[in-house]
Amino acid sequence: MEVGVALPQMVKGFDRDKFINWCAGIDSGPFSSVSAGERITFHNLEGITACAAAASITERVRIFANLIVLPWHTVPLITKQLIGIDVVSGGRLEVGVGIGGRKQDYEALGINFGHLHQRLDDSVTEMIRLWQGGVAADGGILGPRPPQDRPRILAGALGPKALARAARWADGVSGFTLTANAVEVEQLFTSAANAWGDAGKTPLPRRVTGFFCALGPDAENRLRTFTYDYLEVFGADFAKAIAEEIYAFTPKRVGDALTAIAATGCDECILVPGSDDPACLEEMSELVTDWKR
Repeated sequence: MEVGVALPQMVKGFDRDKFINWCAGIDSGPFSSVSAGERITFHNLEGITACAAAASITERVRIFANLIVLPWHTVPLITKQLIGIDVVSGGRLEVGVGIGGRKQDYEALGINFGHLHQRLDDSVTEMIRLWQGGVAADGGILGPRPPQDRPRILAGALGPKALARAARWADGVSGFTLTANAVEVEQLFTSAANAWGDAGKTPLPRRVTGFFCALGPDAENRLRTFTYDYLEVFGADFAKAIAEEIYAFTPKRVGDALTAIAATGCDECILVPGSDDPACLEEMSELVTDWKR
């Protein structure tokens, strides 16, 4: 199983120096990808911007845009932005797409919250068409020519209906388990395999997941505080309950979680740090190096 790292873009105080240091450390470490996602009314760096910057700093790891909420975007513009990241990275872009879980972000953007799954399906189809040289509304082509014929596209789908739709266009699934629960991970992967099978699609879907973790100084408090802040939008009681349940804040616990998730057949697990302390990345690098031996 590969192990990637999400930039701690959602942690308060994640500035230029930390961004550069984390990108360099991930690229030189035992990791497979660097990733960033989207959120609007929060204290995070914007995801597409973060992925583009990471593409220019790194040389080796895949740039995983995880996850793009496609209904937020006009398709030609997001396709143009992703082509730019693919060019700057030399063809290292991978894309996760979904509908997002926060109505508040749609409201902040002034975007309709209806018919999201159909809009996602249609947007992916159009994005691929434009990426591969299809003509835009004005008769022109979205250049420059990207290194990849098209990036690998993973679906941030969970339920059976969403997975059945995703099986028509996705190369795999990008899931998440807040509490590093391997049972949840296996359930998603089994459902995805069933959806791919029902659609008569081969090969089996690429299987990706991730979980919140923290290492280094004051890891437990940092992780619980980060988890609460991130989830507070869904209600204080829910955020508090998950923050109290979170446990991946020691090397042994993170390593045990990786081992359990690897046993599900996972292709890549993304560590999502709740701390931007350089020591967190250093300890993750040491842990993953030892774990992969």
